[in-house]
Amino acid sequence: MFGQNQNGGAGRARQSAWLMTSCAAVALIGATAAQAQDQATEVDEIVVTGSYERSLQQAVELKRENVGFSDSIVATDVANFPEQNLAEALQRMPGVTIERNKGLGTRVMVRGLPSEFTFVTINDLATASGSGGRDVEFDIFASEIIQQVTVQKSPTAADEEGGIAGSINIRTARPFDYSGARLVGTVEGAYNSISEEIDPKLSFLASNTWGDFGALFSVSTAKRTNRTDSNSGINFRPAFRFLEASGTRGTQAAAVLARDAGVVVQDRRDRDETGRIIFQDKVGDRVYLNEQDQWGATLALQYRPSSNLSLSFDAMVGGYDATEDEYDAAAYSASSRSTFETIHEYDDTTLADYGMVILRDVSYTATQHEFLSKERINKTDYMQFGGELNWSGDSWEFNALAGYSGAEKTLDHANLKHVAYAPSRTRWTADGGETIPSANPATIDMYNAPSKYLFEAYETNYEAISDDKYAAQADFTKHFDLGFFPALSSIQVGARYTDKSKERQYGSLNIQGPGPGDSSWANTRTLADSPLTPISDLVPGGDYSARDITWSQVSNAYARDFFRYDGFYTPFDDGQYYEVSEETYSLYAMADFDFEIARVPVFVNAGARYVDTTTTSSGFHQIQNPDGSTGYTPAPVTSEGGYDKVLPSLNFNAELTDSIILRGAASKTLIRPALTDLAYKRTASWNSFRFTDGNPNLAPTYAKQWELGLEKYLDQGGLLAVSYFWKEIEGVVRSELTGTVPNVTKYNANGTIDGVYDFDVYQPVNADGSYEVSGVELVALVPLGLIYAPLQGFGINANYTLLDSSLTGESDLGIPTPPVGLADKTYNVTLYYERDRFQARASYNYKDKYVEGIGYEMYPIYRDAYGQTDVSVSYDLTDRFQLSLEGINITDEETKGYTMHPSFPTMYELSGRRFTLGLRMEW
Repeated sequence: MFGQNQNGGAGRARQSAWLMTSCAAVALIGATAAQAQDQATEVDEIVVTGSYERSLQQAVELKRENVGFSDSIVATDVANFPEQNLAEALQRMPGVTIERNKGLGTRVMVRGLPSEFTFVTINDLATASGSGGRDVEFDIFASEIIQQVTVQKSPTAADEEGGIAGSINIRTARPFDYSGARLVGTVEGAYNSISEEIDPKLSFLASNTWGDFGALFSVSTAKRTNRTDSNSGINFRPAFRFLEASGTRGTQAAAVLARDAGVVVQDRRDRDETGRIIFQDKVGDRVYLNEQDQWGATLALQYRPSSNLSLSFDAMVGGYDATEDEYDAAAYSASSRSTFETIHEYDDTTLADYGMVILRDVSYTATQHEFLSKERINKTDYMQFGGELNWSGDSWEFNALAGYSGAEKTLDHANLKHVAYAPSRTRWTADGGETIPSANPATIDMYNAPSKYLFEAYETNYEAISDDKYAAQADFTKHFDLGFFPALSSIQVGARYTDKSKERQYGSLNIQGPGPGDSSWANTRTLADSPLTPISDLVPGGDYSARDITWSQVSNAYARDFFRYDGFYTPFDDGQYYEVSEETYSLYAMADFDFEIARVPVFVNAGARYVDTTTTSSGFHQIQNPDGSTGYTPAPVTSEGGYDKVLPSLNFNAELTDSIILRGAASKTLIRPALTDLAYKRTASWNSFRFTDGNPNLAPTYAKQWELGLEKYLDQGGLLAVSYFWKEIEGVVRSELTGTVPNVTKYNANGTIDGVYDFDVYQPVNADGSYEVSGVELVALVPLGLIYAPLQGFGINANYTLLDSSLTGESDLGIPTPPVGLADKTYNVTLYYERDRFQARASYNYKDKYVEGIGYEMYPIYRDAYGQTDVSVSYDLTDRFQLSLEGINITDEETKGYTMHPSFPTMYELSGRRFTLGLRMEW
């Protein structure tokens, strides 16, 4: 259970024999299935033309034929997604926005709701990415291996439960999607304006059919070098950090507050009072260099002897290796040695409604200045195997499924830390914050005093994660033509089994000398004893762009080579191990009805799904030391839980005219808690004086929802649509204070004792009560030639989502807080032109501000509203060669954030523009 293998693989080694056997069986019998209603939404043949307009037309066809509310995108060939990854390819869809991290799309949100409310499948299998949550890390997937994506916003009983916001159903290409032989290749070079690096990308697809048999292979490989410059980390810190300190630190903080800000503290232990007096936690100037190697491949085999029988086998494998170097020059104002010295400026008006005083500009007695060279290595290998059997007769259909999705992830993190304690002055600026010398004679220029910084430690931690998901399903549909009940057109019944698990091992070790257990470097070696490199030379792209400053640091390459002595490894800690598994049995039944009301054709799909889930969580919990001494010891523990639920659903549409459809839906659905939240584990945040525990007793979050919409279908694949949706959500998972651990000894990185403190314990819990979310979604896909003939070839594809929510986030101070991750307003607009050999697109994507997190469970931290403009231009040199030029974030937008009010910024990030020149070839 507690092996030391730092290449990961614990979960996969355990199940490899089963996997090889099951995959062989799947390949032979074709046993992974598409559900019957999904068959109705598939386009029989995808014409590879490289046409964006044709892709939109096919997506509209899918929307019209699908059961319930949905939207789709179709890649007409392997090269038709110009974005950096799959997340960015999805952002053009109605109601879909993405979460960005250092300029790169990562997680996907539907209708402004948090990403963990979205359920993702690839080829009808829940997708493993190693995240441990329900949300999927889309950045690991190459967009070029994907053929079609549908966002299902209203479920049927046959849809696997799991999406309150919606379900994203991804399908890879198959050989009978194409007519005959197809060979497509793309070569691209991409340039980032900050790193000034040129990155290659190659993709290739080969497909052919031979009578009843077909085979398809696609592969994509890409390298990315993204640089981000960031002035960030400027969070609120409550004044009880100093006021509760013993000795002169606490009394001096109270005296300075009274003297310089007129704030007289009545009770230094009353956090409702002291939590409303705010100073800056830390100010950091950071440069990130993220280098990624990404590859993905698909294989599809199909046997289709007739239109009534189809056997398929799908395989998808890939890898994502990312190395991120972070060079951080930071000033930690809230150090354990420091307190207030002089308050130069304070603000008691901006947040006066909450009784808050913000210390905008403060000199501190002993700021902890830090030079941090951080290295993060993320390696993810994923694979997915499945088959499909679709068999039908004159009045029946049978489908079955079995498949596996798995990911192995290793995270190797290191941090070379040098520290200097000295008086300094820290203050907010227009876009972030800054630290400058104070009036104290002992102050330093933190950016130019390497001899003042003492080596504290070379900190390492290593994490190995196995994420495994299995599924099997059988599905039968009977079609009817009953004279006594003509409205009943079909009945569908089915069963599904899923088994999902996550296993995690973790360890950490600090190096303080040239050998195991040696601490001779601590407090003797300085930053000046290592070779220093100007920040402009440490990373490609030149000078730091977020502020007009420069500094020098130790390179991560040198740190890894010098500080990791021979034979070094990071051992796994038994107390940090956990494994969580979830087993679900589902039964469902639904019926389709076709009839007329006042000569209006009406279609109704009604059904219910029963789910029975068992969870098992194994790990360690902290107990009092058995010998009675002060402290806690990890003890193994296992917990089982479970729940069952009936989830009804109803979908209907009425064809008011040949081109106008009234559509409606109502259902109850759920999203299960993240496996990481269910795990027995305790994570320590030493600077925050808190432990965070898992909670094996978490229940799912449930939602009742309905939607009503009107869709107008235009010529040439045009569409106008409007819908109103409403959701009542209960059991939202939140982090709450559930206990206290007294007398915890906190150590510095060099092994010395910082002090003994009481630590708060926070756990995820299901919040009481229910909350409502409602919204309007508008879609307009209009070929402008319909309006004015000379505009033939021009078009607009736009969508807008507006939310209104009573859902609130948590704040221990009672500050009104929107739910984490929910944006009130999102919209996407794409203008396109396509004529003969020339195509052009310009897209603008906007997401309103949203809460990223709740600082210290008190203060909402916002990600500011963000809009990005992307362009794409292509020209067909011949019938077989196409040249393209694409630009991402061409207006060079910054990513910003703030705490509670924009005048208190927390982040100012620049990730630059990205331009790609590509050549597409097809035969």
